[in-house]
Amino acid sequence: MRGKAGKPIEFGAKLSVSCVDNYVFLYKISWENFNESCHLKEQVEKYKETFGYYPESVHVDKIYRTRENRNWCKERGIRISGPKLGRPPKNVSEEEKKQAHSDECFRNAIEGKFGQAKRRFSLNLVMTKLPETSITSIAITFLVVNLCKLLRQFLSLFLSLFTNNRTEELIKPPFINFDYTLNNFYVLKLIDLSENSWSKVA
Repeated sequence: MRGKAGKPIEFGAKLSVSCVDNYVFLYKISWENFNESCHLKEQVEKYKETFGYYPESVHVDKIYRTRENRNWCKERGIRISGPKLGRPPKNVSEEEKKQAHSDECFRNAIEGKFGQAKRRFSLNLVMTKLPETSITSIAITFLVVNLCKLLRQFLSLFLSLFTNNRTEELIKPPFINFDYTLNNFYVLKLIDLSENSWSKVA
């Protein structure tokens, strides 16, 4: 029972996912109507385990903005998106309005990933009967979403071998600038220059 307008009841699995640099991390799949706000701490800790540090900010839906979650994030120097609890202030600065708008636009990325998974990769057409096979189908769907993103990055890097945005370098031989291409790998976070090894990607 969800109580949404037009859809009071939803069928199927309930997912808890996060989006980091446009890659989707599937955290929890359940057939029960769990309260996702209880898993924010575990997801943030999972982020630290994966990347080695806490995120600068988390952009979440209203249900996650509980007092407990806010205090927990504040203790770790993590900014949580959304207005403060309690009565809204009468005067809101332009900077705060701009930050709120930016946070909301940033949070929309995860909604877009759900839409992409449903429209292009048939997330809304999982026809398997057993819970185990359904969970596998859902996980594979998000894997393909991530692979699609990774493929676009590789395509961009491949094209950068033959094109160069720096006018001065275009007239210098050789036409393929390997330093420029290597920097593109670093900017797209596919390799770690400090460790000279491939970085983790979902």
